[in-house]
Amino acid sequence: MLQLQVGDKAVYPAQGVAEVVRIDNKEIAGRPQSFYVLKILDTDMRIMVPVEKAQQVGLRAVIGEREIRDVYAILREKDVHVDKQTWNRRYRGFMEKIKTGSIFEVAEVFRDLYRLKGQKPLSFGERRMLDTAKNLVIKELAIARGAPEAKIERELERVFVH
Repeated sequence: MLQLQVGDKAVYPAQGVAEVVRIDNKEIAGRPQSFYVLKILDTDMRIMVPVEKAQQVGLRAVIGEREIRDVYAILREKDVHVDKQTWNRRYRGFMEKIKTGSIFEVAEVFRDLYRLKGQKPLSFGERRMLDTAKNLVIKELAIARGAPEAKIERELERVFVH
């Protein structure tokens, strides 16, 4: 079970990196429950997640060194097969990946849309999704490595150029 303390960073699916600002205890349906009160770093949005359901909703710890290397490996993959399906069907598939909260799935969306952008113009929805996936990846890598987001963004641009 995921155990977080006040001040810990965690990742909430489709929202990104959050900080545990409090752990509240409330009585729900006659039984006491503990909740993580999370502040999404990017938007300052607050989310309450029952501690016992944290993993079920996809809340997870920020990635470590091995996962960082795996994310970069995903981003470096050149042989990306983007389905020739309609943009809205492709969009739905990408959205499902983002909603999983998996950094690896989000990195695939970022990579695939970035590569697709080089082949043809993206729809408005795809451009927004590319920005979302890019931001989610950059923010988590920055927190995981203790590096400024601008530095991570420059590294990622070099990954795609080479």
